[in-house]
Amino acid sequence: MRTALLQSSGQPGSVDANLAALDDAAGRAAAGGAGLLVAPELHLTGYAIGDDIARLAEPADGESAKAVAEIAARHEVGVVYGYPEREGDLVFNSVQLIGPDGARANYRKTHLFGGFERDSFTPGEQSVVQAELGGVRIGLMICYDVEFPENVRAHALAGTDLLVVPTAQMHPFQFVAESLVPVRAFENQLYVAYVNRVGPEGEFEFVGLSTLVGPDGVARARAGRSEELVLGDVDPEFLSASRENNPYLRDRRPGLYASLV
Repeated sequence: MRTALLQSSGQPGSVDANLAALDDAAGRAAAGGAGLLVAPELHLTGYAIGDDIARLAEPADGESAKAVAEIAARHEVGVVYGYPEREGDLVFNSVQLIGPDGARANYRKTHLFGGFERDSFTPGEQSVVQAELGGVRIGLMICYDVEFPENVRAHALAGTDLLVVPTAQMHPFQFVAESLVPVRAFENQLYVAYVNRVGPEGEFEFVGLSTLVGPDGVARARAGRSEELVLGDVDPEFLSASRENNPYLRDRRPGLYASLV
């Protein structure tokens, strides 16, 4: 399945502008043969927008979700986008996958990074959220979550083929995209799509470097330090062969790991 990574910070504070950017990217992704488009963490609203996070938060089935569903259906491409989700008085840092048939999967970030996120969001409690698209089992995660090996291993054990990670990775942590993400893909035998914001935003400098990495730890696509749309392929046959040849999951000894939990 060809996967498109939208590396962009959009227009912070403008949901309409960011929906328009998503629509444009979905058209370009579909024209390039992609079946899936992934946008960054909090794409819908922007990241460094202070109290506007709570003001712009929407339910998972809100008006913006309906707009994204229309985009996915019109371009016949699955769309993953980050947004602030409101449920009652709570706000979550969430990501939603909406398929061209309208099917949805919603994930809430479980590991919040820094004072801004801990002050703005409630942490999610479900570590593994999956959906099927184009014969590929897709798992959802957000940014800091991928830096916890237990999180990614849980997806590997649950059969995730492609782990999608919208992110807002900032300077000086670019080693995560460059080094940690390829290791996560290799040690867990899955594809990882790590899709970042880019450029200055508020007090942050987002580093870009979005990447799609295979189970051999090799990048199928890699963006630079500017806004761009890059495409790479998720190959189920290659994944199956790689899993057959790599013994990590088979050689685990869970009885020795009780102290980890």
